[in-house]
Amino acid sequence: MTTVIGVDVGGTFTDLVLHDAATGEIRVAKQPTTPAAPERGVLAAVDAAVPRDLLARCRHFAHGTTVGLNALLERRGATVGLITTAGFRDVLEIRRGDRDDPYDLSWTPPPPLVPRRLRLEVAERVAADGSVVRDLEPEDVRRAAETFAAEGVDAVAIVLVNSYANPGHEARVAELLRRAGFAGPVSLSHEVSGEYREYERTCTTVVDAFVRHRMGPYLHNLDRELRARGFAGELLVTRSGGGALALTEAAARPFETILSGPVAGAAATARLAASLGHSLGLGTAVAADVGGTSFDTALIEDGRLPLLYQGEVVGLPLQSPWVDVRSVGAGGGSVAYADAGGLLRVGPRSAGADPGPACYGRGGTEPTVTDAALHLGMIPRGRISGGIELSAEEAARALAPLAAPTGIDGVDAVAVGVVRIAAAHMAQAVRGVTVERGVDPRGAAVVAFGGAGPVFGCLLADELDVDTVVVPPNAGNFSAVGLVQTDVVRSAARTMVRPLDDAALPAVDDVTRSLFERLARPGAVREVDLDLRHRGQEHTLTIPVRLGEDDLTAVSARFSEAYHRAFGHTLPDPLEIVTVRATSRVVLDDERPLVPAPSAGEGEDEAGTTRLWSFRRGAWTDAPVVRREDLTGVAEGPLLVVEPTATAYVDAGFAVEAHESGCLLITRKDRP
Repeated sequence: MTTVIGVDVGGTFTDLVLHDAATGEIRVAKQPTTPAAPERGVLAAVDAAVPRDLLARCRHFAHGTTVGLNALLERRGATVGLITTAGFRDVLEIRRGDRDDPYDLSWTPPPPLVPRRLRLEVAERVAADGSVVRDLEPEDVRRAAETFAAEGVDAVAIVLVNSYANPGHEARVAELLRRAGFAGPVSLSHEVSGEYREYERTCTTVVDAFVRHRMGPYLHNLDRELRARGFAGELLVTRSGGGALALTEAAARPFETILSGPVAGAAATARLAASLGHSLGLGTAVAADVGGTSFDTALIEDGRLPLLYQGEVVGLPLQSPWVDVRSVGAGGGSVAYADAGGLLRVGPRSAGADPGPACYGRGGTEPTVTDAALHLGMIPRGRISGGIELSAEEAARALAPLAAPTGIDGVDAVAVGVVRIAAAHMAQAVRGVTVERGVDPRGAAVVAFGGAGPVFGCLLADELDVDTVVVPPNAGNFSAVGLVQTDVVRSAARTMVRPLDDAALPAVDDVTRSLFERLARPGAVREVDLDLRHRGQEHTLTIPVRLGEDDLTAVSARFSEAYHRAFGHTLPDPLEIVTVRATSRVVLDDERPLVPAPSAGEGEDEAGTTRLWSFRRGAWTDAPVVRREDLTGVAEGPLLVVEPTATAYVDAGFAVEAHESGCLLITRKDRP
């Protein structure tokens, strides 16, 4: 077995989980995130929970980070130059000619990451079949290098037309650029993506160059600091598409880590559902991760992650494996306010980690969801993980000014309104991953985690008419649990548009052989998928293929089954291949804990009674507070179940029991 540390950086807290292979011990830690320098929060969590001798025994340090995402959100990255084929200078600006919101007449697309003066053309042309139509003009590259030097360009993206079919000209441009003296990072589109669609491939390559400026130094600094503390293992960074990359690969392909953070919780939910789905009722599960700044949700069916092969961040498409996690600004730190019309609103703006909610007593004065939950007794007063002392007085003081402009009678009613609005935002996000896909959420179970997930479990169940809520052990650190369970995954793709006929599978075998040469890692399991469609269609479905085992009939039948499941019918039209996808997966340890045992209390969670608000009854009530390790049998709400990293709020009409796996099962006993 392998000793592994997982650290997830959230908007408010940085969470750590360690599994000690020698003893089976599970350690958890929660420290405030340090937005200005995220590695400080990571190292603080390590220093708080991991002795140096134990750190030295760790083989892998798996890290989920939002550094790349924040670089895009804040538009704080490298100054990027773009070299492209003559005539394609304005691809980033032309986009697809559609609107993200077709009904908003004032909608404008986000500005390109590369201004027009830094988008330079070179004479060359490669056809879609890979044949060279026009040779590259070296002088154009030299002129581009001179412009970039004068403009202070940090990184260059090279995107030539049809380079996925023949990368020779792109490689030559990079060589000429180096000869001309450019020493910064260079991103080549055929290495970044390898797929067709010029706008999406160009955007992905530019994003890679843009975030590399921040991701590389951040990861290398973190690695250096860990090694100074005695760590001698391998630093891994989670991918947007699940799994993790080694440090060097993550620094070289940072675009794959843009949604590194939210994916880990969804992956942990999928593994829980795959292994314990029957006993926990998780045939269909909804991951409900309520953190400090956002609510992240994903639909897990049959224990499988919802994997896409193109995503979008802040209006920018990325051609990369992508777990379909939806996020809304409805976390514990989301700020409540009165709008111009006097309506109570919540989010998406967050108080974040600094200063945080008013009740943290760290200088925050704006009312947040956490302040409302504390005022209503949904979170017990006292010290929470990270050493923060909660102040109910500060929470009430922050909430009180919202009563007058909204016409709401008193602080209690304001707090109830804030929590209900936040829950409604969360439920709407869940409908986006269920109802919009034709899945009825009433047949699913909610897996509630994150620091505030178990607080909102029963409210989400009522909003969605769901009967079961599952709270995993160490729920506040469950995303970090997903990091402890991660595999090392590398992937590559190549567009190859051709009919699916008798000659197709041998051709696919040739392509995958070359792709796997790039992905080689000892002990890797190889996985192959094909993007298929009916001839004449635009969009594809991704189908797994077992090369050497599947014949044409088996692949066609698998596509027809997937097509019927997606669209409710099948078509007789012939099929064609669009893209070949290769994935290399190394399982680090088959014996990693499925659900790490609940951590023992540290003296901060005290049993007893508390005064809390029952949303079902619409009234205050005295309710028991039960330490998680003391919960026996079935307990009926209202009550609180407390543990070091999270609190489960169980409303009237629900009951809670401890499952043999260590999870809490909260089940509905009656309808509101």
